[in-house]
Amino acid sequence: MCGIFAYLNYCAPRDRRYVLEVLLNGLRRLEYRGYDSSGIALDTDLPPPGSAAAYAGAPPLVFRQEGKIDNLVRSVYSEVDEKGVNLDATFPIHAGIAHTRWATHGVPAPKNSHPQSSGAGDEFLVVHNGIITNYEILKETLIRHGFTFESDTDTEVIPKLAKFVFDQACDGEGDMTFSQVVMEVMRQLEGAYALIFKSPHYPNELIACKRGSTLILGVNEVSDQNSAKSFQNVKSLTTNGNPREFFFSSDLCAIVEHTKNYLAIEDNEIIHIKDGSVSILKFDKEKEKPASVQRALSVLEMEVEQIKKGSYDHFMQKEIHEQPHSLTTTMRGRLKDSGVVLGGLKEHLKTLRRSRRVIFIGCGTSYNAALAARPFVEELTGIPVTMEVASDLLDRQGPIYRENTAVFVSQSGETADTLLALEYALEKGALCVGVTNTVGSTLSRKTHCGIHINAGCEIGVASTKAYTSQIVVMAMIALAIGSDQLSTQPRRESIITGLSSLPSHVSEDAEMKDLASSLIDSESLLVFGRGYNYATALEGALKVKEVALMHSEGMLAGEMKHGPLALVDENLPIIVIATRDSCFSKQKSVIQQLLSRKGRLIIMCSEGDISAVGPSASCRVIQVPEVADCLQPVINIIPLQLLAYHLTVLRGFDVDQPRNLAKSVTTQ
Repeated sequence: MCGIFAYLNYCAPRDRRYVLEVLLNGLRRLEYRGYDSSGIALDTDLPPPGSAAAYAGAPPLVFRQEGKIDNLVRSVYSEVDEKGVNLDATFPIHAGIAHTRWATHGVPAPKNSHPQSSGAGDEFLVVHNGIITNYEILKETLIRHGFTFESDTDTEVIPKLAKFVFDQACDGEGDMTFSQVVMEVMRQLEGAYALIFKSPHYPNELIACKRGSTLILGVNEVSDQNSAKSFQNVKSLTTNGNPREFFFSSDLCAIVEHTKNYLAIEDNEIIHIKDGSVSILKFDKEKEKPASVQRALSVLEMEVEQIKKGSYDHFMQKEIHEQPHSLTTTMRGRLKDSGVVLGGLKEHLKTLRRSRRVIFIGCGTSYNAALAARPFVEELTGIPVTMEVASDLLDRQGPIYRENTAVFVSQSGETADTLLALEYALEKGALCVGVTNTVGSTLSRKTHCGIHINAGCEIGVASTKAYTSQIVVMAMIALAIGSDQLSTQPRRESIITGLSSLPSHVSEDAEMKDLASSLIDSESLLVFGRGYNYATALEGALKVKEVALMHSEGMLAGEMKHGPLALVDENLPIIVIATRDSCFSKQKSVIQQLLSRKGRLIIMCSEGDISAVGPSASCRVIQVPEVADCLQPVINIIPLQLLAYHLTVLRGFDVDQPRNLAKSVTTQ
C-alpha cells in the first residue's frame, strides 16, 4: 500500500530545488496509497578534492517525517535552512528516491519511515512497497554479523543485507556492480516487493526490482520533442549520450505530468539506470547470471487533468460527478449494431459459453460490483454464478475446476489477495478473466483475457466511478456470452438500449447534503436492499463506513426478520432501497413492517413512486430516475456516494484519505 518514487536526470542540468520538488510532488501524487509517514533521499555536495571519503559519491541527504506529505515538506525546508544546504546548486546528473508509507510493521514514526538505511553513512538506501515474509530470519542473521537495527520495519533488512553483500565482496578484493549486489539481495528475499536502491558507492545510479508489487519506469527524452516515436525501438533504452530524465513510480499518475513514455516492470526484472542508459536483467533464483532483456516503451493514454481536482474541493467529489463521462468512456466503441463487441474476450467466448460455473472473485467495492452483476449474468448466460471474497477463497482453498471461469475484479489490478487467488485459479486450470481499471497491471498481464473498464484515474481512496464502470463492464460481458441465445434476445436488446442512455440518467441529488445534515449525530446506519440492489445496500454502507467513519451495515432485506429487526427504533436511521424491479412489492412490505415498529426511514424509490411505496409523513424520500432493472444499481448508488461524501465533510473528516485506509491494497 506504500508509494515509491524516484527521479534521475542525466545530462539535463537541474538544481537541487527542482529535484526536491519533483520528488515531493511525486509523493503528493502517490499519497492516496499511504499517508502515515514519508521520506526522501537526495545528494549533498561532493567533498573537496583530496579529502578522505568513505565512498565515491556524495553523501546522501535523508529526510523522514511522520504524518502526511505536507509535514515532510515543512520538515525538509526547515532542515535545509538549518544545515545550510544550497538548493540552487546545479547537477548534470542526480539520483533521488522518495516514499510515502502505509504502516504494516512498526507504528508511524520517523525511524520507521523510508528510505531505510544500511546504517551509519547511509551506504545503501532503499524504498519499499510490499512485505518481506522472511525478514525475521534475515534480521537474526544480520545481527549475528554485527548489524544493529533502529526501526521496527521489515524493510530495514534489505539495505543492511545489501551492505553485507557489498562488504563481503570488498573483503574478498572483488569488484561488484550495483546490479550484482541487488541480485544477491533478491536471492535472499521472500514475499512481495517493489524496491528502489540508491548508494553513494554507485553515484548517479539507481536500481529498481520487483516481485508482486507494481513498479513503473518513465523516460523523458529532454532533447527530442517526438520521443514517443524513438522509444518504439527496443534498443533505444540501452543507448546513452542523450539528455534524459528517468522516473520510477508505483503508479502512472505520478509520471504523467513529466512523460508519457513508460515501461511496466515485470516480476523478477532488475532495472539498472547508469550513464543515461537502462539495463534490464531477468533474475532467476536458480541461475547464477541473469538474462539480459530488451523492452520497448509504451505510450501512456492519460492526461494531466485527470490527476487534478479542477474546480472541486475533493477528488471523491470530482469522481462522483465524473460518472456520466466515465460510463460513456467505458462503453465507447463496445456497443455496436444492437450488440456488444469486446475485443478482450473475442478469442475466449466459446470457452466462456461452455463453462460449468462462473466464479466472481474480488475484495471490498470490487466484490460488491460483481455481486450487483451476478443476477443478470445468470439470467443472460444460464451459467451458475458463485461469489468469492478473495481472502476467504484462499483461506478455504475452495474448489475450482478446469470447467470453471474465474472472473477477477480489481480497480488497481494489484490487490494482493485477488492476485494470490488468481495464482490459485491458474494452478487449478480455470479460464481466468480480468476486470480492471489499470492498463499494464499485474491482473491484466496474468489473466488469460479481460476487459479494461476505462473509468479514468481514480485517486480518492473510496472508489466511486470505478464501481459503476465495473458493473457496466460485467453487464457487457454477460451480453457478449449470451449473444448466441435467441430466447434472451428481446431482453438483451432492452438492456443495450438502457446502457446507451445510462449516462444521461446519472445526476446529482441536491437533497443529499440536507439529508447528511440530519444524520450527522447518528452513530449507526442500516441499508436494506434485495435482488439487484442487495449489492447497492452493501456498497452504500461501505462508503459511509469508509469515509464518514460511521458504523453502517448493508443488509439483505429478506433477512430483516431474522435478527436485524431487533435493532429498529425511532432513533436508528434506516435506508430502504425500493426502486422498480421484481422485488418491488416485497420491499413495500419491508417498509410497512419497519413503519409499524416506528422505524426512522429513508426510502429510495423511482421517480413518481412516492405514493406507491406509501411512506408516512415522517419518512425521508430519495427519488432516482428509473432505468432497466439490472442497470438500476448504477443509478441507485450515486445518492449514497453523495450522502457518504457530504456526511464526511460535515463531520470534519478527510474525504480523500480516510483514517487507516489506502487506495491499493498490495499486502495481505
